[in-house]
Amino acid sequence: MKNKLLLVFLFPFAVHAQDYQKVHDKAIVVDSHNDILTACMEKKVSMDKDLKGRTHSDLKRFKEGGVDVQIFSVWCDGNQPNPNAWANREMDTLNAVVKRNPDKIAIVKNSKEVKKAVRQGKLAAMFGVEGGHMIEDNIDNLTKMYERGTRYMTLTWNNSTTWATSAMAETTKKDSLAKTHKGLTGLGKQIVKRMNELGMMVDVSHVGEQTFWDVINTTTKPVIASHSNAYTLCPVFRNLKDDQIIAIGKNGGVIDLNFYAGFVDSTFKDKEVKFALTHSKELDSLKKAGVQQDYALTLISEKYASEVQASKPPMSMLLDHLDYIVKLIGVGHVGLGSDFDGISVAPQQLDNVTSYPLITKALLERGYSKKDVTKILGGNILRVLKANEN
Repeated sequence: MKNKLLLVFLFPFAVHAQDYQKVHDKAIVVDSHNDILTACMEKKVSMDKDLKGRTHSDLKRFKEGGVDVQIFSVWCDGNQPNPNAWANREMDTLNAVVKRNPDKIAIVKNSKEVKKAVRQGKLAAMFGVEGGHMIEDNIDNLTKMYERGTRYMTLTWNNSTTWATSAMAETTKKDSLAKTHKGLTGLGKQIVKRMNELGMMVDVSHVGEQTFWDVINTTTKPVIASHSNAYTLCPVFRNLKDDQIIAIGKNGGVIDLNFYAGFVDSTFKDKEVKFALTHSKELDSLKKAGVQQDYALTLISEKYASEVQASKPPMSMLLDHLDYIVKLIGVGHVGLGSDFDGISVAPQQLDNVTSYPLITKALLERGYSKKDVTKILGGNILRVLKANEN
């Protein structure tokens, strides 16, 4: 009798363990934020080579992880000279990969092309510009980026623009631009409206609270937070407060979870500060050599991976953020925006892009239905993409 009871209790988990790969393979898996283009430029490598041990991502491993659609982040920090030219160089990097591998990856520009690429077994690729400073206050540059395949723009990175204040700026008030205005200016509202006209999703990750509310009151289309978590569970300036989460739900948008340990676990930041101090000389050396400041920590974290391992939060903490958001606004408004290759530390088990099936397994074990898991893995962000199309 004992053995029979044990089987009854374990059976549901055994079914999940057996079926999770089938669920994962059947779903269209979308990651809304990956920084491999920056990693390739900083490390002088190519995404269609075997980069195991050097990056979180490469073309082969996207396939191994069951990733069907990847929105590639186009990023530089606010100190980069000629940011628009840098953005176009990053786009050129991906276009070169596509040209060499037409049977494996395709640039797609709408939901129909996404489905076609997936049917053909290709990675469907789009661009997401991370930081409005890369349009250099020129709406024509925004239009040109759209024409190249950019399907969202994060209105700010950590630095403000002349037309929108960032979360970091509004929080620390150290950004000189944040002292002249707060939220969206007239130009900022024009940019949001132009994005709506084009069919480009407005991304509110990184933006300040006033900018966020100005966006919600300006946009006519559903927005996204391409890589953000819940402030209540991890109170850092980059995460979303409850009223913001609820507003995104009412707007019909989607919040895609960021895997960065510092946005998952509130105890992580102190550990990272100590780690950075320990390796401050090497960090300074990298920055003097021209490595962008935010990326230097990623390189050092990779070099001293054994030190970093002990500070990683469990994957369950990331999924706690998902559960929290779902309880507030429902399962139709959450997805995945890993920030792989743009983060120094991810949770345990999420070592690289081959780890996505483990998320599917964990979601099923938490009691999410196959239908709900399919929404989380990509259905929700694809719905918002289509809702933004004209």
